[in-house]
Amino acid sequence: MARGSRTLGLALSPMLLLAWMTSAPAQDKGTKTEPTQKPAYLKVLLSHANATLKIDDTATTQRGTTRTFITPPLDVGKRYSYTLTAFWEPNNYTKITRARDVIIEAGKEAVLDLTKADEKKPDDILIRYVPTPNEVVEAMLKLADVKKDDVVYDLGCGDGRIVITAVEKNKAKRGVGIDIDPERIKDSKANAKAAGVEDKLDFRTQDVLKIDDFADASVVMLYMGNDLNLALRPILKKVLKPGTRVVSHRFTMGDWKENKKIEVTDAAGTKYQLYLWIIGDDKAP
Repeated sequence: MARGSRTLGLALSPMLLLAWMTSAPAQDKGTKTEPTQKPAYLKVLLSHANATLKIDDTATTQRGTTRTFITPPLDVGKRYSYTLTAFWEPNNYTKITRARDVIIEAGKEAVLDLTKADEKKPDDILIRYVPTPNEVVEAMLKLADVKKDDVVYDLGCGDGRIVITAVEKNKAKRGVGIDIDPERIKDSKANAKAAGVEDKLDFRTQDVLKIDDFADASVVMLYMGNDLNLALRPILKKVLKPGTRVVSHRFTMGDWKENKKIEVTDAAGTKYQLYLWIIGDDKAP
């Protein structure tokens, strides 16, 4: 199907849209000629009222969880395709981009629901780097019961401290750190070399939502946010072998009930929540 050559007009509030529709000139009752062009209407549903929304390459200005748009007149009988992209920050360290295509037709209303993630069209999720305190690193490794035969992956590895500690202190067989930021990978490699364990570590610049080659992991570490955990959840269940331990600092996995939850307190009195899941365990829905 060919992409429509027309773009959506400026955002109108529901009240303005109603006024536009009711003030449109009436058709001559004496003619039966159907118009060859009509506007189309688009309703967009969003879970975040302050999300930024673009239609193709055009930014819109509406806010709210329900937004209504009207097109210029379109040729009747033709279908038009538009790409809508929403951007929002659910917290001060997470940025999410969600894009979907929508088909509209002249004289009709289309509804696009952007409130839910789609596994077939994964969101782009960018996490700001926040180091995991060393006390928490050691507690995560203990919760996962990391030993000499383990292969430990850290998704969103930051400066590499978790996998470095895993091979240096827990004597894990191998560690793999993955991060989307090349600067963090550079730091990780330098830190591994300084610790004298670079021969047992592999650091990769990758998007954690686009990897599927970590089936050799026996332990997976996470500290990235609820949204990214939920996006990773089907990947972890699909790729990891039964018995693999997954540990997350602070963030959960929705209705996937953890096998164990602990609280860690550092020297300053700050408390941290840690969660353990075991792949293939009956707690997984």
